Amino acid sequence: MNIIQDSARKIQGIMEKTVIGQKEVIEKILAGLFAGGHMLLEDVPGVGKTLLAKSLAVAIGAPFSRIQCTPDLLPSDVTGTNIFDQRTGEFSFRQGPLFNPLVLVDEINRAIPRTQSALLEAMAEGQVSMDGETRKLATPFFIIATQNPVETHGTFPLPEAQLDRFLMKVQLGYPAFEEERQIFRLSRKEVDHEASLSEVVNLADVISAQQATKKIRITADVERYLLDLVRATREHEEIRLGVSPRGTIALGSAAQALAGIRGRDYVIPDDIKTLAPSVLSHRLELTSSIRLIEKSKEDLIQEIVEQLPVPVENDIAVETTKR
Repeated sequence: MNIIQDSARKIQGIMEKTVIGQKEVIEKILAGLFAGGHMLLEDVPGVGKTLLAKSLAVAIGAPFSRIQCTPDLLPSDVTGTNIFDQRTGEFSFRQGPLFNPLVLVDEINRAIPRTQSALLEAMAEGQVSMDGETRKLATPFFIIATQNPVETHGTFPLPEAQLDRFLMKVQLGYPAFEEERQIFRLSRKEVDHEASLSEVVNLADVISAQQATKKIRITADVERYLLDLVRATREHEEIRLGVSPRGTIALGSAAQALAGIRGRDYVIPDDIKTLAPSVLSHRLELTSSIRLIEKSKEDLIQEIVEQLPVPVENDIAVETTKR
């Protein structure tokens, strides 16, 4: 069993004790973590976004911080600030919450654009700049941001160029009937269910899994399939702005991580098909006509996936064996 699959199974096992009915979402979160990207969870309040992030932090033994975004939140509130020490007559830097390995940024669309930009610089560069000095952030560094897609009052929607910084955008959705029954019954028991969580891997294991993810093989046929999928978004008549090369790289990295989580050392088309809506949909800009009929970006990506010829998996397996 490889380090990626071993770590993933341990983390999934502990997270599923408290995060009920979100197995596929947990798998995508771990793919994002091992691929070295960041996640945007978009859904209505009360479906477990915060619980998911806290459970992951415990499972990997990561110092965790939560940023509640509001319009009066300043960049220095998240990056840190220089404090004048009267005893020494010098300034000292007080770290902000971004210096923890795992950060939950709650309701990111309620932060003003200046603060959003500070967060996105940290995501893209793994560092923050303050008073002309650059400071490196933790390794690994993983942001899970949330936003409520329904409310618009008092919000500052992220433009497409900033959404592009997130490896994936995932929607949790409402639980099924039996899953909601289980959640309801657990809530009525006088037990601290979060206390049942424990560290099952450490940050060194996460770093090893990230390094191993980069070595997962992508054959020429699968690479061509991935590129054809991305390029189809640029040529589609209902898409005004297609996926950029950053999206191509993101889909490849996420697929490598998912392959490792599922116990393979090579990517297959199903890995790409599974992740394409989450990795690509938020990188699109649709034409006005498609907006009028309310077809979602995820639906459009899924249509493209279904129409695209898929390479034969047996040939892929043979090609990987020859290497």
